[in-house]
Amino acid sequence: MFSEWAQVATVSKPIIAAVNGYALGGGCELAMQCDMIVAGDKAKFGQPEINLGVIPGAGGTQRLTRAIGKSKAMYMCLTGDMISAQEAEQAGLVAKVFPTDDLVDEAVKIGEKIASKGRMAVLMTKEAVNASQELPLQEGLRLERRLFHSLFATHDQKEGMSAFLEKREPNFQNK
Repeated sequence: MFSEWAQVATVSKPIIAAVNGYALGGGCELAMQCDMIVAGDKAKFGQPEINLGVIPGAGGTQRLTRAIGKSKAMYMCLTGDMISAQEAEQAGLVAKVFPTDDLVDEAVKIGEKIASKGRMAVLMTKEAVNASQELPLQEGLRLERRLFHSLFATHDQKEGMSAFLEKREPNFQNK
């Protein structure tokens, strides 16, 4: 039923979920498959499946626990209670909360900011951060070092370092 949703987490480009309103059950699980969640100040998050006699079935027990910790995830999954956007931000589920009317514009600005960075560095950052959720620490650190060192072979790394030293904005060419 939810197998198509798993593809969201495998997209190489960063995906931003902009949640405005209720993200309950599958909606919350779909948002958690994205690379980051931003929310309108009136948004609510929850895993109310327990109220239906079932459990989250699209990653809610696993992703929620990794995002906010066992105790808070247990509370949400076992009670079916919702949390506000502000609580979700404090717990680490949501990256930023914006006024409802500004949410989409702010999400686009974040996307534009990310797009202005060197593409290889963005893709490798996403790979390393995602790997941190699955690898033991030492393996994750080895991966991070390999990715870090491989970026020194790119034009964008040289441009980024030069721009920093020259106190100017970099002009990344995605090479």
